[in-house]
Amino acid sequence: MKITKVQTAFVQVPAIEPLADGPAVKGEVRRLIAVKISTDQGIQGISIAFFGGAITPALKASIDALGALAVGMDPLTIEAVHHKFREAASGAGPGGVFTLASSAIDIALWDIKGKAFGKPVSELLGGYRKTVPTYASGALMRSFPLKHVVKAAEKLVKKGFRQMKTQLALPGDTNPPLEVERIKLIREAIGPKIDLMCDINQRWDVRQAISIGKQVEQYHMFWLEDVTTADDYAGLARVAAALDTPVAGGEYVYGTVPFRHMMEARSVDIPMIDLMRSCGITGFMKIAAMAEAFNLPVVSHLIPEIQVHTVAAVPNGLTVEYMPWTFQCYKEVPVPKNGMLTVPNKPGLGLEFDPKVVKF
Repeated sequence: MKITKVQTAFVQVPAIEPLADGPAVKGEVRRLIAVKISTDQGIQGISIAFFGGAITPALKASIDALGALAVGMDPLTIEAVHHKFREAASGAGPGGVFTLASSAIDIALWDIKGKAFGKPVSELLGGYRKTVPTYASGALMRSFPLKHVVKAAEKLVKKGFRQMKTQLALPGDTNPPLEVERIKLIREAIGPKIDLMCDINQRWDVRQAISIGKQVEQYHMFWLEDVTTADDYAGLARVAAALDTPVAGGEYVYGTVPFRHMMEARSVDIPMIDLMRSCGITGFMKIAAMAEAFNLPVVSHLIPEIQVHTVAAVPNGLTVEYMPWTFQCYKEVPVPKNGMLTVPNKPGLGLEFDPKVVKF
């Protein structure tokens, strides 16, 4: 089997919050790039890329350029494709746009591989289980009014979610008591049995993370995420050592090597893997295996329609972030039931673009 064509398309979808009807900014959109790889046997693989921001056109061009290098190669030899990309890109990696582009192609190649063997990608990766826990994300954002967040948290529980994530490091005129009060009210709204995570998005310094982190421990947080600068491994290790609450992190770093540094420094208790920054599904599996050697669980970041396969595949997969930002691109997506996601019982990723939204 040979790759015959790699196509990309710009996609814009409304930036809505569908889990609990969060307040939307009129006219705000999410800019994505859809990828489709064709082969001489008629099998096609698809994926999604983003994080390009103002240079999204450059990301698309990078995917096109790497895709041209892959034409004529066997799509099942994924490591060989990665090697060719690294050799050709020279000093353009290992992070940034190069990794985003190669990750997008990697994911589509795994889709092809699953279809070629007639198996879901999760089974090819290890097939540890067919269902995984999932947590609601994006419905309890720091920018949303507290009154809405409390009601939204209650709504998520009624929808069957057993895990959910909010955010601290509030915008505007905030202080530690306001931050702690937010967690207190959410915990009171959802009760003691729901796992509550909290994302800081690198907005605290080490002292703030330790101080506020200790104050919210009484509300039994499942984890605190990206509490300070992602590559401050020593600072993160200080926070992780000071708190009883587990510290999660990893979504902001590129490739596999930073995860080794984090684990060796004991910077995180829960590595969080973003497929688009970690060299795709191939990178995820390497990081998950590394984490297993350190006796650590792993969790996913974004694109749950794809990450359900990765987290379900490995024995140390903890939970899938259910943030449905990309769902408008597909005809059908995995839907949680009682806080669990089921791996699609279809070859490959089990996804198909909606031609009304994604137009090549």
